[in-house]
Amino acid sequence: MPRFEPFSALRYSTGASTDITYHTSAPYDVFDEDRRAEYAAMSPSNVVLIDYPIESDGPSRYDQSASILKTWIADGTIVEDSSPTFSIYRMTFTDEAGRSRTTIGVIGALEVVDEGAGGVLPHERTTPKAKTDRLDLTRATQSNLSPIWGLSLTAGLTDALVAPATVVAECTDEEGVHHVLERVEDPARIARISDLVSANPVLIADGHHRYAISRTYRDEVRTNGGPVDSELTMTYVGELVQEQLSVAAIHRLYDISPETLLTALAPFYETSSAGSVGPHTISEMDSRGCLCLVSPDGSGTYLTPKESAFAGVRALDSSRLEHALSTTTHSVSYQHGVTEVVRKVGSASYGAAILIRPVSLEEIRRTADTGELMPPKSTFFTPKLRTGMVMRPLR
Repeated sequence: MPRFEPFSALRYSTGASTDITYHTSAPYDVFDEDRRAEYAAMSPSNVVLIDYPIESDGPSRYDQSASILKTWIADGTIVEDSSPTFSIYRMTFTDEAGRSRTTIGVIGALEVVDEGAGGVLPHERTTPKAKTDRLDLTRATQSNLSPIWGLSLTAGLTDALVAPATVVAECTDEEGVHHVLERVEDPARIARISDLVSANPVLIADGHHRYAISRTYRDEVRTNGGPVDSELTMTYVGELVQEQLSVAAIHRLYDISPETLLTALAPFYETSSAGSVGPHTISEMDSRGCLCLVSPDGSGTYLTPKESAFAGVRALDSSRLEHALSTTTHSVSYQHGVTEVVRKVGSASYGAAILIRPVSLEEIRRTADTGELMPPKSTFFTPKLRTGMVMRPLR
């Protein structure tokens, strides 16, 4: 089972207020350079200046990130804990059903294990990424700047995290989610949390590529010498239970026309009109047990699976679509949010889209139990953790 250890965290220095909203950002891979500029304008010490190097800054951009981080540490903008600690991370938000919810997890350092070795498990296949951006950034800064998101199979982990600790940072993001970070310093509680997470496998929910980069970086350090802390990587771990998860779907955008898609899907799905597509469409899909094709004019077509056509195929929307389109030449992109999908298809950037349903907790647990991988981009865990709440130095 994987080691899970506290670490001496890097955090933004706070005075009378623990609010660091203007220093934080969404994860680097869910926004573009325009949004990066907006974050940077919020504060001259916003984390994007380190975590989101832009290509226009040239080949020295990763060294610039490292230099900025060193400057902020030297001038006291960022400070380091005096001893190894865990960070309890709470998010309070309103879900799609209008309910107020709070989820809780813990940030620590999770062991970097070899692929297939067990202990830390992937839950979906990843798409190839040619760029080495995160690896180059890790090499330059010698830091974990944002956490991987893991799901623990240990029952009772949440109970060990509920009690409050010392609040060291909080922020409210652009979606209205309130994030609170609490430092755990009590040795007995640290040992208890470490034992619970290490007792069972951890399933990677978000951050497969960053975990793979951590493995590559660890192997480089083993060969060339360097930070011994590379044997672990910063990870947020929450318990794999319904009340701690909010899972959205990642929808599919295609470069082929609605007519071509419907022809290819006809042997596998029954079709019916969905009218004008909007946020309400997802709940209707849930009740009908179907998918929905989105045309450029914003109209939809429900796609109800023909169960006999999917013998031997995993009962996931993403798996079934992948199977149904396996002989059709196409390219696919991914987008969460119905409104954004409709906008992109209507802009003629894509030929059509297909909305899929969120993956259930039962399927996520089945993945952990069987080791079977979902297709790429099957799940979108929300809300997103804020970058900048805590960082981990590698020495």
